[in-house]
Amino acid sequence: MPNAAPIGAQALPHVDALVEFCARLAPADLPERIMVRTKTHLLDTLGAALAGTRSVEFRNIRALAHGGQTPVLGSSIRTSQRDAALVNGVAAHAFELDDSGGCDHTGAVVLPALLAALPSCTAPVSGGEFLCALTVGYEVGRRVLDASGGYGAHNGAGWHSTGTCGTLAAAAAVSRLRGYDKARLRHAMTLATSFSSGLWAFNHDGSQAKKVHAGRAAEGGLLAADLAAEGFSGPSLVFDDVWGGFFRTYVRDSGLPEEFSAGLGTDWKIERASLKPYAACRGAHSAIDAVNDILAQTGRSAADVTKIDLRLSLFLMDMCGRARLETLAGAQMSLGYALASLMVFGRVDLEQYSATARADLRVEDALSRISFHPDPDVPQMAEPEVTVGFRGGDRRTGMVPRATGSSDRPMTDAAIRAKFDTLASMALPTRQAGEIAGLVEALERRGDCRNLPELLASAESERPVFS
Repeated sequence: MPNAAPIGAQALPHVDALVEFCARLAPADLPERIMVRTKTHLLDTLGAALAGTRSVEFRNIRALAHGGQTPVLGSSIRTSQRDAALVNGVAAHAFELDDSGGCDHTGAVVLPALLAALPSCTAPVSGGEFLCALTVGYEVGRRVLDASGGYGAHNGAGWHSTGTCGTLAAAAAVSRLRGYDKARLRHAMTLATSFSSGLWAFNHDGSQAKKVHAGRAAEGGLLAADLAAEGFSGPSLVFDDVWGGFFRTYVRDSGLPEEFSAGLGTDWKIERASLKPYAACRGAHSAIDAVNDILAQTGRSAADVTKIDLRLSLFLMDMCGRARLETLAGAQMSLGYALASLMVFGRVDLEQYSATARADLRVEDALSRISFHPDPDVPQMAEPEVTVGFRGGDRRTGMVPRATGSSDRPMTDAAIRAKFDTLASMALPTRQAGEIAGLVEALERRGDCRNLPELLASAESERPVFS
């Protein structure tokens, strides 16, 4: 792939600059820290997706898939490429353990699309090329979201950016994997806008609809790339300030198209993404950290906690302020349940979201001691201020601006690997999971990774659904 000038150096219009960047990004252009970061998110998403094959959502949507030759995660089943992107995308997002902070959940959208497209590539795909495609997905997903006014504006308007912006991320990633030129890659991205979808209405009743958004975005992005390969043209003005344009439709204004090209090649958007140590909506993570920090600072235990008060934004209250524990999806969107789980079980892992855990009477008592104080003066995207009351009357207040798993408060390498091992072993034998981790660690040295989807399949009997 030619690389005569520095990445991002051309004075092109914002959209075309991004397309140019994606089309010609080469492994040699990736700084070492970005190569390492991309591999970390790859491993993390694989773990989340393999665990997600134990979800009822994955099993139900897989039943709708048609026959084909593309492997499905954690099983011996094969289906069509686009159905594989759909069902594996649902698996990746099913348990809320996939990364966030990109398009929102970028890994769960982009990786399933790439895994679906990979086996049909006619020429070898090196590990470095695969990592370039994955990096492109993170770049496009976040840049589209930032151009749409950012997470607060786009999601605050009712759109779930995983489904809306993620579709473009998947289209760009697959296009880069296949080596599209910039004209065809642009068509794929603009065609993908017609498949963007996803509403936050699931949040009012614990609906499973949210789990489908990542899969549909992966499927839609792959379809857009397929259409571009067949000569379909995308709407050339879709990012302009026009009726029916992306920005005017989703955020009711002209958007911030300069965000498409700002800092290309220096401001790598994967560094905005965060890993998730807790099996809860990312909106709950800073509060969990704040309580853990206060316990560590005081030397007290969760058993000493008598009261938790949260001062939070109206936006976060709408997103995570309810406790709907009848469904797994509802519980994982509940900030109250996350803190109750921490108080009762001492952890906020997937196990603490099982039906048995959610029905524990101690959880109900813990929830009664958690109070929310939504404050219109708290900025929309600010993390909550947490005040913990202890036996004896002591009270401590804390706030964590960036949660564990972010660049500011990273998970340790040991914690990242332990998370992968735990999640991958829900679907695969321990030895197979270890081999996958080893492959990812040295992926940039692999000459051809088209067999990666085969390595993620399993001939074992299917394990029971987690509930």
